[in-house]
Amino acid sequence: MKQLAFALALAGSCVLATAATSTPAFALETPEAQDEASDAASHAAIDSMEVFGFKRLKPGQYLWRDVPDSAGPERVVISLTDQRAYLYRGNELVAVSTISSGKDEKPTPIGIFSVLDKKPFYRSKKYDNAPMPWMQRIDQYGVALHGGFNPGYPASHGCIRLPVAFAKKLYSVTGVGTPVFVGA
Repeated sequence: MKQLAFALALAGSCVLATAATSTPAFALETPEAQDEASDAASHAAIDSMEVFGFKRLKPGQYLWRDVPDSAGPERVVISLTDQRAYLYRGNELVAVSTISSGKDEKPTPIGIFSVLDKKPFYRSKKYDNAPMPWMQRIDQYGVALHGGFNPGYPASHGCIRLPVAFAKKLYSVTGVGTPVFVGA
């Protein structure tokens, strides 16, 4: 009987772990999640070269192509090293954009997140009522994807700033629950 109870408990924990990894409801900042997010960011850079060529984006620029909704669900991949955001539908790369992530003293968290809340216009409660257009919050502390100043290097208080036009398009195709992989 103890062996059956142990087997059922183990099976349940495996199911929960699998469900949490495939569609996170909250932040996963474990070393494994950080590694997975960083791997996703590395693969996204390669996919970007294959899809868009060796185009060099200047701060505030992005590239977007039409990929049918039938390609699969959306996911966002952020590369903190490259200061880029990538949008996928299924396994198809849709877009790449420049970003500005958190400064060293206020770093952007690394891991696997999901969009928890969306607002077309929001003001920061922490930082002088700063505007956050096309805000998509990814953690309980207020870190979000949003339109904002994009100098091409980390300059935020932890949020992921996007070019405003890209943030608006991204907002229109993602929903609450969309996975967001933030990798080094």
